Amino acid sequence: MKKLRLFILAAVLVGISGIVNPAALRADDKSKDMDRLESAGDVVKEILDIPDDIPQSLLDKADCVIVLPSVLKAAFIVGGSYGRGAMSCRSGDNFDGPWGAPTMMALGGGSLGFQLGGQATDFVLLVMNENGARSILNSKVKLGANASAAAGPVGRNAEAATDVTLRAEVLTYSRSRGLFAGISLDGSSLRPDNDANGRVYGKHLEAKEIVLHGAAPAPDSARKMIDALTQHSPKNLSH
Repeated sequence: MKKLRLFILAAVLVGISGIVNPAALRADDKSKDMDRLESAGDVVKEILDIPDDIPQSLLDKADCVIVLPSVLKAAFIVGGSYGRGAMSCRSGDNFDGPWGAPTMMALGGGSLGFQLGGQATDFVLLVMNENGARSILNSKVKLGANASAAAGPVGRNAEAATDVTLRAEVLTYSRSRGLFAGISLDGSSLRPDNDANGRVYGKHLEAKEIVLHGAAPAPDSARKMIDALTQHSPKNLSH
């Protein structure tokens, strides 16, 4: 009897797997990736439109900006890993050109789940130098270990930032329930989401190919993010 039940269960699972259309699943994932890019653009525009959020002096020295919209604690715990978003960098070998096509990114691990609470949280990370940018583009990094990180100062607090903050490769911020603040993400991992890049750009592309070598033009869903960054910080003033 037990063997019969197992046989029936196996048959049902095989039948279900035959019904699911892999192409439809990929199309659904691509739609979610495009929506995530749109949301990243909304988040960065809303934050940069408020002068007392990210200090202009820091934004003007950032090589890249990472936006992870609407990260949920439930998704972190049940999904087992991370929030997802996008990273746009200034183009050129020295990160001194216009803001370019984004690579999709994933954030997870560490104390991320404990930072979120019950509300959706937006994360914005400024990558402040070339070494930090290249490390993130090449592989998974652990914030605070492989890449030095610090909670970013807000508004006028930039002038009172400590040396540790000013030397950090990544400055991290969060927005939840309308409250914007620097937040520590030490211990969290950050990596390129190359599977999502494949869906967004229609072919397999590594993050560094997109950002460093201009391997593909930015999709329409990324325009809002790129336009907001271009409007608020057209030039890299760290060079």
